[in-house]
Amino acid sequence: MVSLPNVSFSVEMHNNNQQQQQDLEDSGRTERAKWLINSPEPPYLWQELVSGIRKNVFPHRGNHSLGAMSFFQALFPILSWGKTYNASKLKDDFMAGLTLASLSIPQSIGYANIAKLDPQYGLYTSVVPPLIYALMGSSREIAIGPVAVVSMLLSSIVPNVVDPVVDPSGYRKFVFTVTFFAGTFSIFGLFRLGFLVDFFSHAAIVGFMAGAAIVIGLQQLKGLFGLNHFTTKTDVVSVLGSVLKSVPHEWHPLNFSLGCLFLVFLLVARSIGRRNKKLFWLPAIAPLLSVILSTLIVYLTKADEHGVKIIKHLKGGLNPSSLHQLQLNGPHVAQAAKIGLISAVVALTEAIAVGRSFASIKGYHLDGKKEMMAMGFMNVAGSFTSCYVATGSFSRTAVNFSAGCQTAVSNIVMAITVVVALELFTKLLYYTPISILASIILSALPGLIDINEAYYIWKVDKLDFLACLGAFFGVLFVSVEIGLLAAVTISFAKIVLNSIRPSVEQLGRLPRTDTFCEVNQYPMAIESETPGLLTFGISSGLLCFANANCIRERIMRLVTEEGGTKETEKDTGQILILDMSNVMNIDTSGIFALEELHNNLVSLGIKLAMVNLRWQVIHKLKVAKVVEKIGIEWIFLTVGEAVDACLASKLV
Repeated sequence: MVSLPNVSFSVEMHNNNQQQQQDLEDSGRTERAKWLINSPEPPYLWQELVSGIRKNVFPHRGNHSLGAMSFFQALFPILSWGKTYNASKLKDDFMAGLTLASLSIPQSIGYANIAKLDPQYGLYTSVVPPLIYALMGSSREIAIGPVAVVSMLLSSIVPNVVDPVVDPSGYRKFVFTVTFFAGTFSIFGLFRLGFLVDFFSHAAIVGFMAGAAIVIGLQQLKGLFGLNHFTTKTDVVSVLGSVLKSVPHEWHPLNFSLGCLFLVFLLVARSIGRRNKKLFWLPAIAPLLSVILSTLIVYLTKADEHGVKIIKHLKGGLNPSSLHQLQLNGPHVAQAAKIGLISAVVALTEAIAVGRSFASIKGYHLDGKKEMMAMGFMNVAGSFTSCYVATGSFSRTAVNFSAGCQTAVSNIVMAITVVVALELFTKLLYYTPISILASIILSALPGLIDINEAYYIWKVDKLDFLACLGAFFGVLFVSVEIGLLAAVTISFAKIVLNSIRPSVEQLGRLPRTDTFCEVNQYPMAIESETPGLLTFGISSGLLCFANANCIRERIMRLVTEEGGTKETEKDTGQILILDMSNVMNIDTSGIFALEELHNNLVSLGIKLAMVNLRWQVIHKLKVAKVVEKIGIEWIFLTVGEAVDACLASKLV
């Protein structure tokens, strides 16, 4: 028979061991809470900007022997890949560059016409910017030069400031100034301001490009019909009205027939190139063949005397300096800066989208910040050398890729070829029909309209599709600026809508794990069956003036509902565990709402425990002394730890 004193002693030892284990667990939780509370202060905004510059420009800052070399390699990627460049790659790049030039020369002349500039300025833009990009860009395939969308953007906005008909010299100078500001704003990528490009969402790009393609196509009817009088507006109603009004009196059948003939040829060549990848060179060289053949036809038949409109004089020679033409202290400098910003955003968005799509095919990463700097410096240099805003062209990049380019040297080959054309062949383009330039532009536009992508956006996200439609109809029926504004406004409205109506969800533990998740999303998650213990999570990434009161009211409503369904014993209290893992930042309105929530809970006899406070959040709550009011013992790293601590405290 066991003696009673021994049994009593065993029970007491067991209780002491349990108490010691509990004390150790409490001590560990307190220590972890102190780690969370005593974390260093987060960096200020200016510190993040400086750190971003150092990381971008001085990637090996700690190693002084590599400092200078790493700086130049970061600024000029050609110094890195140039070490492994060989004759085989040069051969591929040389052939790709020649193929690219055959497409770039006629397109550049046509895009200059869209931008309401003389033809040579399109060719100038295919010389200096590609050379600068080849030194500073990180894409191997992207083809740099003038593009249809940016050309149309300039021709639709700049005439509101300077009339190209009344003052062509002033118009040209203003475009150069816009180009300078577009490059300057692009260089801001060095200061981690690349988020400006993200304001123009993917859905907005799809809608904007489609609307712009239709507007550009309708504007080419002027050249195709050979009209003299045409509207300066870009909306579809005005353009169609102008066409219907002018065609019966001004159109030239021979001009129209010649343009349509070569348009069919270009579209057939494009179709053959798509079906047979080995014939990729056919759609690439078709525009140049069209220019050569049509010019010969007009010259031999003297069709210009029978209504066919021709380019006539095209100034040759290398890019002249335009540094003295920049109007940086003129009366329209603010408007030039505004248009430059819009142009920079559109140009960067198109270039980065094109570059990343082909980089993903080749399996390498495209550095967005380096692309912004390269685009910025090339456009600033272009503004000094009679160029207008240049960016990456999707159609020419596709040709460059299909032609087997290996590096950006293909851009150098293309630029040299254009220089040769400027020096030797510009006089031969005197008889080139304007309708052929219109046909070349029209044949390139279908690639800008992506119906499948629009349908995909509709299936995935209806609000994104609304932004797509806003950009499309804004450009089509009002103006380019309104289309951009509509797209950005709808995108912002989506962000605001999501931020001001965040969800507060009840959390449950997944079976046989310590993981807590939303019970609505994961029905298998088990809600706490302990009376008086509530676990909620905030889904918003920002607790701010826009949503703070909404979150507080939702939590109080859930507390009231859950508190009514869970009966608590008289000698137990209630504890609310609030998971703030998703809350990345908080402002003063959010802090005030948390304080008010804490006070409301205290008045109801409920303790507040907060879980996984992020760096910025815990810092601001410490400064505001909210942590002191709640108590350091009620700050936890995980929901599981908070639940175990509350159960062990015997407060519930």
